[in-house]
Amino acid sequence: MGKSHAKAYHAMDGFEIVGVVSRGEASRRALLDALGAEYPQFSSYEEALVETRPDAVSINTYPDTHADYTKKAFAAGCHVFLEKPVAETVEEARAIVDAAKAADRKLVIGYILRVHPTWERFIEVAQTLGKPLVMRMNLNQQSSGEMWHTHRMLMNSMSPIVDCGVHYVDVMCQMTRSKPVRVSAIGARLTEELVPGMYNYGQLQVTFEDGSVGWYEAGWGPMMSEVAYFVKDVVGPKGCVSISGVKEGEASSDNIDSHSKAAALKVHHAELGADGKFAKSDEILDCADEPDHDGLCHREQEVFLNAILNDVDLSDHMEDAVNSLRIVLAADEAFRSGKMVEL
Repeated sequence: MGKSHAKAYHAMDGFEIVGVVSRGEASRRALLDALGAEYPQFSSYEEALVETRPDAVSINTYPDTHADYTKKAFAAGCHVFLEKPVAETVEEARAIVDAAKAADRKLVIGYILRVHPTWERFIEVAQTLGKPLVMRMNLNQQSSGEMWHTHRMLMNSMSPIVDCGVHYVDVMCQMTRSKPVRVSAIGARLTEELVPGMYNYGQLQVTFEDGSVGWYEAGWGPMMSEVAYFVKDVVGPKGCVSISGVKEGEASSDNIDSHSKAAALKVHHAELGADGKFAKSDEILDCADEPDHDGLCHREQEVFLNAILNDVDLSDHMEDAVNSLRIVLAADEAFRSGKMVEL
């Protein structure tokens, strides 16, 4: 994610990169080569803050560093773009939001689907289907090599249904515009290459106050199946809408571009005519001109820049990020306890 966001900062007139931070020299060099530019390099985040005195910091690190790095940025007077999830705990997330407000600095969290035109349309159509909604979503990744290493590093602090789940429960909350009331979950540890107590497959189930329900499934690793790895489907009394992802064989499940890619939206209408047959044909809404992953990251940085320059109130944005984290952490608790969790 850091590379894609760096490309946006490098290309945009409103930003000027004053330093690149990574603990490893090789990763810093790879980023600069990808940008085709030279910027000051740092292995120490704290040193970079002192020496460059930036106006803003983009934090694209593993979740276990988010709280510490973000609070230090606010203490230095910086605005912050922070990749999801906000933190490892709800308490840490609340503290980060409080720190942003106390410092009067902007905090934008990287919920990439919120700037995705196809997903915006997906949510809009879902809101026309009546209530309750049934929301079915997953993103399984058959990872190997460098990506499997990245997944294992992420799972040092949180499971796939927590790390990725924040995106999808956030979408469910937007679709229902209703309060989530309880969460349950299942999970499995499919490899011993993980830290003790961690699991690399999970499915969470959320029930909302209006009767809507949703599930999200995520599994990472070389053992994962690519059958039905990309399900994005919503059903309501008036019909259903589905995202048709990339065609089978066009991209692997661990290809980051395929995670948000959509070929089309398929809309089905439940209305029946006098003859008992469907009154309307299914609609196919083309999504051919949607941005790629780098383009979506560029859109996120446009949101960040606009918030800074125009003093946008981000209170709802920050609260939604904390709320989605609260839901997925409740799912993690439900799996570990074997009991449904009331929210």
